[in-house]
Amino acid sequence: MSRVAVIGAGAWGTALAIALGRKGGDTIHLWANESDVVESIGQRRVNERFLPGFNLPDSIEATRDLDVALRGAEIVVSVMPSQYCRALFQRMAAMLSRETLLVSCTKGLENGTLSRMSEVIEDVMRERKFRARVGALSGPSFAKEVARGDPTAVTVASTDSELARAVQQAFNSSRFRVYTNDDVIGVELGGALKNIIAIAAGVCDGLGLGHNSVAALITRGLAEIARLVVACGGRLDTMAGLAGLGDLVLTCTGDLSRNRSVGVELGKGRKLPDIIAGMHGAVAEGVFTTKAAMGLAQTKNVEMPITEQMFAILEHGKAPQQAIEELMTRAARAEVY
Repeated sequence: MSRVAVIGAGAWGTALAIALGRKGGDTIHLWANESDVVESIGQRRVNERFLPGFNLPDSIEATRDLDVALRGAEIVVSVMPSQYCRALFQRMAAMLSRETLLVSCTKGLENGTLSRMSEVIEDVMRERKFRARVGALSGPSFAKEVARGDPTAVTVASTDSELARAVQQAFNSSRFRVYTNDDVIGVELGGALKNIIAIAAGVCDGLGLGHNSVAALITRGLAEIARLVVACGGRLDTMAGLAGLGDLVLTCTGDLSRNRSVGVELGKGRKLPDIIAGMHGAVAEGVFTTKAAMGLAQTKNVEMPITEQMFAILEHGKAPQQAIEELMTRAARAEVY
């Protein structure tokens, strides 16, 4: 197996390291920003802060030193929150080479630039005067279930077919199946935008609404995600796959979804700052992505009514019940237009 470094030791990064570690082979370096995470893994083989209850294979070595983590790595798996992606790659840039395969597993957009994570990485590496080899891994994959070894299927997207095959080979196992795809735009936007719809699904639950409401929300949410994906140059068929419908259904219905959990609390009347404070450092990417999604939709002149209402709830404190009322009383129209 290729030598792999995982940058970001939150729940998802740790779960990916566990999936790799089960296969044995070379040491997998897991970089963490938090000293207590490195200590917990080094001494007790558990990430007690972000993924308690799951033992890490001995092949995983945690470190806070980026140079140690990246030394000799052929594949670098990027799993940091979206708002830290640019700054971390600026720190890492001098340690990476033209041959290094970079895989973003972050499901978000950068505020300000409205960029996908692969675009952020390419932008940073372009400053080093070479074109980065970048892919994106996404799909329906709760960290706890991956760490537990539940059968999981994801997709890795890249226009670099050699990169896609290398990542597929590195991760593929009897418990973690990886498909390849060349639609990076669709895979990344599907992974980022579904978090917004998941918050909305949680709002429905927090308000005590039933299955009809959530089914309608998922279906119409997929429709507006697909509109933006196509407007940005992605493919419609990607939205019927793992990074589209698969991840959307999981995140909107699963109790392990942080984004859905934020929505549940909003639906119950709690304020967003209080909800975030109670997450103890865990990140719900949809909270940060909604503003960027609105900006991207406006740039592409794409109508996204659910995203627009979620933006009003998250950014301006709009009452969830009022947002739903406005969605339901919009002008009647054909389903497909």
